[in-house]
Amino acid sequence: MPRGVAKRDLPTKICPVCERPFAWRKKWERDWDKVVYCSDRCRRTGRALTDPQ
Repeated sequence: MPRGVAKRDLPTKICPVCERPFAWRKKWERDWDKVVYCSDRCRRTGRALTDPQ
């Protein structure tokens, strides 16, 4: 019997910066509701776009 959940069955979100889907990760288990960006690069880019300079 396989353990865990198949990748296709994991929850996904769409990154607002690159507009690509990304899947749940074990390291985001406690914070999944707060995760917005797929990567640190998109997080930095997203903040740069919204912060007035």
